[in-house]
Amino acid sequence: MDNGDIESADEEFPGRIGGRKYRPVVANDRIVLEMSSMDPGSSSPASETFSDLQASLNRKIKAGTEATANTDLKEESLPTHGQANGPQGESKLELFGFDSLVNILGLRSMTGEPIPAPSSPRDGEDVAITNGQPKRADLKLGTLMGVFVPCLQSILGIIYYIRFSWIVGMAGIGESLLLVSFCGLCTFLTGISLSAIATNGAMKGGGPYYLIGRALGPEVGVSIGLCFFLGNAVAGALYVLGAVETFLKAVPAAGIFRETITNVNVTAVGPVESPSSHDLQIYGIVVTIILCFIVFGGVKIINRVAPAFLIPVLFSLFCIFIGIFLARKDKPAIGVTGLSSETFKENWSPGYQNTNDAGVPDPEGSVYWNFHGLVGLFFPAVTGIMAGSNRSASLKDTQRSIPIGTLAATLTTTAMYLVSVLLFGALATRKKLLADRLLIATVAWPFPAIIYIGIILSTLGAALQSLTGAPRLLAAIANDEILPILNYFKVADGNAPSWRPRWKFHHWSLSLLGASLCIVIMFLISWSFTIVALALVSLIYYYVSIKGKAGDWGDGFKSAYFQLALRSLRSLGASQVHPKNWYPIPLVFCRPWGKLPENVPCHPKLADFANCMKKKGRGMSIFFSILDGDYHELAEEAKAACKQLGTYIDYKRCEGVAEIVVAPSMSEGFRGIVQTMGLGNLKPNIVVMRYPEIWRRENLTEIPATFVGIINDCIVANKAVVIVKGLDEWPNEYQRQYGTIDLYWIVRDGGLMLLLSQLLLTKESFESCKIQVFCIAEEDSDAEGLKTDVKKFLYDLRMQAEVIVITMKSWDRQVEGGSQQDESLEAFTGAQHRITRYLTEMKATAERERTPLMADGKPVVVNEQQVEKFLYTTLKLNSTILRYSRMAAVVLVSLPAPPVNHPAYFYMEYMDLLVENVPRLLMVRGYRRDVVTLFT
Repeated sequence: MDNGDIESADEEFPGRIGGRKYRPVVANDRIVLEMSSMDPGSSSPASETFSDLQASLNRKIKAGTEATANTDLKEESLPTHGQANGPQGESKLELFGFDSLVNILGLRSMTGEPIPAPSSPRDGEDVAITNGQPKRADLKLGTLMGVFVPCLQSILGIIYYIRFSWIVGMAGIGESLLLVSFCGLCTFLTGISLSAIATNGAMKGGGPYYLIGRALGPEVGVSIGLCFFLGNAVAGALYVLGAVETFLKAVPAAGIFRETITNVNVTAVGPVESPSSHDLQIYGIVVTIILCFIVFGGVKIINRVAPAFLIPVLFSLFCIFIGIFLARKDKPAIGVTGLSSETFKENWSPGYQNTNDAGVPDPEGSVYWNFHGLVGLFFPAVTGIMAGSNRSASLKDTQRSIPIGTLAATLTTTAMYLVSVLLFGALATRKKLLADRLLIATVAWPFPAIIYIGIILSTLGAALQSLTGAPRLLAAIANDEILPILNYFKVADGNAPSWRPRWKFHHWSLSLLGASLCIVIMFLISWSFTIVALALVSLIYYYVSIKGKAGDWGDGFKSAYFQLALRSLRSLGASQVHPKNWYPIPLVFCRPWGKLPENVPCHPKLADFANCMKKKGRGMSIFFSILDGDYHELAEEAKAACKQLGTYIDYKRCEGVAEIVVAPSMSEGFRGIVQTMGLGNLKPNIVVMRYPEIWRRENLTEIPATFVGIINDCIVANKAVVIVKGLDEWPNEYQRQYGTIDLYWIVRDGGLMLLLSQLLLTKESFESCKIQVFCIAEEDSDAEGLKTDVKKFLYDLRMQAEVIVITMKSWDRQVEGGSQQDESLEAFTGAQHRITRYLTEMKATAERERTPLMADGKPVVVNEQQVEKFLYTTLKLNSTILRYSRMAAVVLVSLPAPPVNHPAYFYMEYMDLLVENVPRLLMVRGYRRDVVTLFT
C-alpha cells in the first residue's frame, strides 16, 4: 500500500467480510507482525489474551521470511481469510489494516524491530522489510555530541585566532560590535528557520539538503545541496592547509623544503621564512588521509576523536582569557597595555587604512579596508551552523537536538566574539592590534605554544566536520535518486496544514529577514563570486528540473502553487471568460471504442492531437476513461488505471491530468463527467474523441446510441465537440505536413473552427500549410456577398486564409459525374439500403408488439422524406470534400446535431456517408458563445 493510500486501506483487502474487502496476513505480506519480543509477563487478563494472540501469530508467521515489496496482489491469488490465518489468526486490528500505521508513520513493529523508511517519499516506492534477526541499530548521538560540539568546532576556526584582534584594530570597538552583531544575527535567524523546518516532521539523513529539499522541492534542494557539498569539500581542504601552515610556522624544522620571501612589517623590512608550497602539499595529503581513516571509522570513532580536538581548543581559549586578565603595560610585549579604559576609548572609533595583500598596514598598499570588506573577512567565523544537521541521520532526536544544539552554539560563539571585542579593544594599542597577527598567542598564559596547538586542532576539528558532513550530504542526494548520474554514490539505508513545527519561536518574517541578510552579506563579500554562485545554483536547478527524477515531497513551492491556484480560481469567478482570454481545455475521451493493447491506456495519436489544440503545447487537458462496472469492485483497478494513464500522459509530454471513472455504463459515466469535471471557469470546454469507424465492421450495434448520446450530452452541457476521423493517420510532431488546412464552415460555431486551424498552424507539423475556408451557399446569387463578408470577417480577426464559396443545391438528385461523385454515390446507395432494411425491421417489430416505432428503447418519429433529405445533404458535402480537399493535410467540417426523435442508427449512417473516403477529418461543433473577437 502506497503512502498516499492510507485512507483507502480498508479497500485493499480482497477477503470479503460483511460486504467489505480485507486482506489476510500471510507469510509473504510486506509488513509482517511478530509479537515474540513483547513482554508476556503481564498477568492482566488483557495481556493473557494478547499472549494467546501472540502465540497464534507466531505459529502462523515464521521468522526469517522476506516480506515482499509488492502489495498489489491479485484477489484470486490470495487465500481466503480462514485459509491464511485460521480461526485463531483473526484480529480486531484487521479492520484498520495491519500495516497501515506501522508503514505510514515509520513506527517500529510490535517486535521492536526497526522498519527502514524509503529513501525518498515518492509515490509508488515500496520498501523491502526483512523479518529475521533485528538489525543492530547504529550508535545515536545526543544534543551535546551530535549538534553542539560539531557546530562549535565548525564555527571556532582560524579567523578568531589570527584575524580577530586585527579586525578590532581596523574597525574599532564600536563597529566591531556592530560587525559581530550583524553577522551573528544573520546566522541566528537562519538557525531559527532551520529549527522550524527540522521540527516540522521526522528528519532523515542529508542535513540542509533534506531540509531545503522537503521545504522547497527537489530542484532547489539538489541545487543548494550540491553547492553545499562542494563548499564542504573545499572547506575541508582549506582547513587542512591552515592547520599544516600553522604547524610549519610553529615548528620550522619540520619543513622538508625551504622558501624565502620578503614580507613588509610595520617596523622593518627583512627576509622572513615561509612554509614551502611543497611542504604544504605533502603534509596536507598525510593529514587528509589520517582524517579520512577517522571518518571511515564511523560515528563511534568520530565521537571518540572529537573531544581530543575540542578540549585543547577550549583550553586554549581559557588560556587566552587568563592571559588577557594577567597582562600589564608592555607585558608580555611592547604595545600591550593590559585592560585599560584609556586604550578602550582610543580604540572605540574605526581606523580604516591601506594595507598590503598580507593585511599589514602600508600607506602605499593596494588594499583599502572598510566595513564591507571586514564583513567578507569575518563572516566565515560565524558559519558552520549546519554541522549538526549534516549528521541528522546519527541523532537520537533530531527535532530536539538540532534547534537546541544549533542555537546554543550560535549564541555561545556570538557572545564569546562580543566579549572578545571588548577585551581586545582594551588590551593593546591600535598599532599593536594591527601589527601582531598572533596577539592572542603573545598574551596567552602560560606560553604561546598553547595557541598554536589550539589553532591546529580547531582547524583539524573543522576539517573533520567537513569531511564527515560532505559525503553524507552527497549520499543523501544520491539515495533520493533525483539525478541518475549520482547513483554511484548511493548508500544503503537501513505553509500548508501540515506545517506544524515543534519550534514555536518562529515567524515567516524572520526567515525573510534572514534570507535578505544572507543575500546582502553575499554581495558585501564579493559581488562577482555571488553572481557565479547564483549562476551555478540556477544551472543545477535547470538540469535537475529537466533531467531529474520527479518527486512530490510536499514542499513549500507546491503549497504556494496550490494557494496561488485557489486565489486565481476565485479571481476568475464563475462568469464567462472574455473571448480574448478563452483557452481550449480539452476533455479527451481516451478509449471509447477501438482496440488497444492492455498496456496502452490511450491512443498515442490522441495525445498528439490534444497537444495540437494548445498554443505552443501549453495548457491543460483532461484525459479520462470509463470503466464499466460496480465502483466498490473496481475501485482499486480504477486507481491503477489512473496511475497508468497519468504515466502515459507524462511519457507523451502532454500537460494534463488523468481521470478514471467507474460507472454502470459508458453513457452514465460520461454524463457524470461532463456535468462535474472542473472548477469554476477551469471546467473543460471541448470534448475530444475518436470517430467510431469500427462500429459497422465489428458489428457493434450499441455504438450508435452511445455516440449520439454523448453528442447530445455535450450539447445540453454546452460543451464544444471535436471528433477525429482517421486518427491512426494523424501526424506526430516530427512528421511535417504540406498542402492546405481546409475548413468547411457551414454553421456558426463562435469561431471555434477558425481558432483550431490557427492553433494547428503553430505546430511544426502544420506550419507549412495554408488555410482554405469553404463556405456553402444554396443559391448562386448569394455567393459573392457571402465571400465578401467572410473575407472581411477573417481580415478583422487577423487571420490569413483563402475564401472559396461553393453553391450546393442539396435537394438536387441529379449528379454531375466524376470519380468523386461515383465514390460518394456508392456509399450513398449502401446507406440507403441499410436504412431501408433497419426501418423495415422497426416497423415489423412495432406491428408485432403493437407498440409505436421504437429504437434504442425509446419511441422515435421517422419522416422518410426527411431521411432522404439528410442523406442527399451529406452526399453532396462528401462529394465536394473529395473534389476539393482530397489532398488536404486535414479537413475541418461542421458537425450537425443529431435530429430530435431520430434513430441513432440513421445519424451514424449520415456521419459515415459524410466522412467516407476522407483520410483525415475533424468534425467540429461549437457551443453557445464566441471564442474569437474582432476587438482589441
